[in-house]
Amino acid sequence: MKTHAQAVVIGGGLAGCSILYHLAKLGWRDVVLLERDELTSGSTWHAAANIHGLHDNNNITRIQHYTMNLYKELERETGQSCGVFQPGSLYLAQTEDREHQLRLQEAKARFYGLNFYEVSREQAMELHPLARFDDIRCIMFEPEGGNVDPSGVPHAYAAGARAMGATIERFCPVLGTDQQPDGSWIVRTEKGDIHTQWVVNAAGLWGREVAALAGLTLPLQPTEHQYFVTDSIDEVANLGRRLPSIADRDGEYYFRQEGNGLLIGAYEKDMKFWAEDGTPLDFAHDLFPDDLDRIMDNVIRATERVPAAATAGVKRVINGPMIWSPDSSALWGPVPEMKNYFLCGGLIPGFSQSGGLGLLAAQWMIEGEPQYDMFAWDLARFGDWADKKFTKARVEDQYTHRFAIHFPNEERSAGRPARVRPAYEMQKDMGCVFGLNCGWEHPLWFADQPGTTETNGFTRQNWWEPVGQEVKMLRENVGVIDISNFANYFIKGLGAYEWLDRLVANRVPTEIGRSCLTPLISVRGGVAGDFTITKVAEDEYMMIGSGMAERYHQRFFNMVDLPEGTTFEVATDRIAGFNVAGPKSRDLLQRLTNADLTNEAFRFMRSATIEVAGVTCLAIRVSFTGDLGWELHCAEEDQIRLYSALLEAAKECDGGPVGGRALGSLRIEKGYGSWGREYSQEYWPQEVGLAGLIKLDKDFLHKDAYVQIKDNAAREVLSIFEVEVTNADASGGEPIFTPDGAPVGRVTSGAYGYSVGKSLAIGYANPAVVKPGDMVEIFILGKPHKARVLAEPPFDPSGLRLRDVQPTVMEAAK
Repeated sequence: MKTHAQAVVIGGGLAGCSILYHLAKLGWRDVVLLERDELTSGSTWHAAANIHGLHDNNNITRIQHYTMNLYKELERETGQSCGVFQPGSLYLAQTEDREHQLRLQEAKARFYGLNFYEVSREQAMELHPLARFDDIRCIMFEPEGGNVDPSGVPHAYAAGARAMGATIERFCPVLGTDQQPDGSWIVRTEKGDIHTQWVVNAAGLWGREVAALAGLTLPLQPTEHQYFVTDSIDEVANLGRRLPSIADRDGEYYFRQEGNGLLIGAYEKDMKFWAEDGTPLDFAHDLFPDDLDRIMDNVIRATERVPAAATAGVKRVINGPMIWSPDSSALWGPVPEMKNYFLCGGLIPGFSQSGGLGLLAAQWMIEGEPQYDMFAWDLARFGDWADKKFTKARVEDQYTHRFAIHFPNEERSAGRPARVRPAYEMQKDMGCVFGLNCGWEHPLWFADQPGTTETNGFTRQNWWEPVGQEVKMLRENVGVIDISNFANYFIKGLGAYEWLDRLVANRVPTEIGRSCLTPLISVRGGVAGDFTITKVAEDEYMMIGSGMAERYHQRFFNMVDLPEGTTFEVATDRIAGFNVAGPKSRDLLQRLTNADLTNEAFRFMRSATIEVAGVTCLAIRVSFTGDLGWELHCAEEDQIRLYSALLEAAKECDGGPVGGRALGSLRIEKGYGSWGREYSQEYWPQEVGLAGLIKLDKDFLHKDAYVQIKDNAAREVLSIFEVEVTNADASGGEPIFTPDGAPVGRVTSGAYGYSVGKSLAIGYANPAVVKPGDMVEIFILGKPHKARVLAEPPFDPSGLRLRDVQPTVMEAAK
């Protein structure tokens, strides 16, 4: 067996074989795959192996499209059959909400050039004459939909990898993974040790056990999942062609042809966990006893759709394990706390995603970064707070609601609360409705009555008016926003300035009390993040960034060595914060502090440590609302004391608490981008309006990559749109077309702009096709809505409110 390799992939299932193949395809031929048993052991071999191209996440649509096209290319390349059947797939909508979802996906398909379109009941019956569609209000057809051979695909990946020089060792369980001082790894097996630069954990059902060898705990939990195949059905056998599959997600089942029978699968409410304390090491090509009674309600609905299935006998039942993450998306990417340890686990629609995930994994290891923003699949979205209890509760919710619609802004309650601040109970008593952000409960909006539950849907919901009241209150008076879900970092020591200056692209403040906004540049020259950096004392800085990206950004922080005697602390757990914003924010704070808050003494982007109601706070004059305001950061134990004082003073100024939904509306009115929506490594600084914050007269992380792309013409430009719509608003992901139907961009964020009385969207548009003032069409509720590209943000475009300055005669006239 080999003793050295560029990468060792652990696991010979679908994910591991794809990653091995793509590593070799991208040029790493000295790679090894280790499989404890035979290839496809675990959950791969018994999968239903359906394939489909569309997903609610746009980038996952891209990788699924790549994967579907890859299988036939693999067959030609390797001679190994992937068992590809593509008779098409029918997607059914029984409800208005499902119709909205399908019509939006149809629009996305047109945007990406995919084949997905509406068919009539009559056309659907021609495609699938055994099915009944009387109760269906909308039917979409995906001609390339179908299924593959669950064993053939991994073997094709393996054959392709071997042909390019990769090595596969079967019946070779991994006994240990030991990281060396230089960051490389020793992978220990019964057949000998392998010294490698990268370890790839693609061990599937055993992903938790392999992770434990490196000291990692993963939020993964297996469940049982059943489907069955019927005996031969005459109507199927006599048809002379293959039937399209049926996805009736309102009915909570899936249906496709298998041989001359039908395969029926379901995600039942009476779900069943498996291997809660670890996957047995002697489990391989095993199944569980049949338990069809648990899915019988779903089966009855399926046989009502295709009556011929009701009288068919059961030929074979598959009851096997699947392993899930808390949100049913893959756990994928390098582990931030380790060097060169890549994880790919928790794949559910694996046969639709395996190729794309394998390609992007290989890109990340070889090139330093994938071509697409994959944060929705990045394992960094979870931290230690996603413990076993949380994971189990969320997996149960995901399994039993597998086919439920994920509505815009929807917040599911399973497993919560995971992390709370001291003010949580106080806020709950105030009628707060919470959201989940990196495990933290944070206020979304405030209802009149405690215990109010928000409704979900594609149209405006029960929070729309209360959020509007919060926006109006802040814009006219003052609001207090809990920003404790922001990520907080402290850098201390003689090398603090040096480290930060080498990390970020803007100049780091050298004077105590000054702050700066700065982008972080990604490996390919895009925007990896945006931060506020404040010099709080001699040789000490506070840095504030996106809370949900805290673990993600750790990868970039690790790329710059800390100077000797300098410390870096993630202080999010011990710091709480509030943004006090609005025209009366100075009036409110002046009631609680003796500090001089006048424009002359406390200018925009300045900071000071002050006492507010007896609580020591770092006050930074900045606000994500686009209005006059201060951020106040205090010790977590002082949160309730500070919050109580701020709210009491806010009452005296006709203000009160404001939640995250209102903040979203406020920032969109101002045209502010947000990391994870507008900002990602996919987009260049000149495309998002951050190029002015990059200083080329200094060195910073990935400067060379930025220099290579800085003069490139913008592919798309971050723009703001005014939308003609009355009962819904864009939320993100909606495609944008020209009036004649040409794809031109996509929405990243949307909200109603209560201050300006307009429905607004932020998104990317091709500047070669549309310019400010042009009309476009944005697909909301799956239908085109007219929208105008704005030349500037509709609220305070000159930034006068933020800086609290009086307008000139010309600005006032404007």
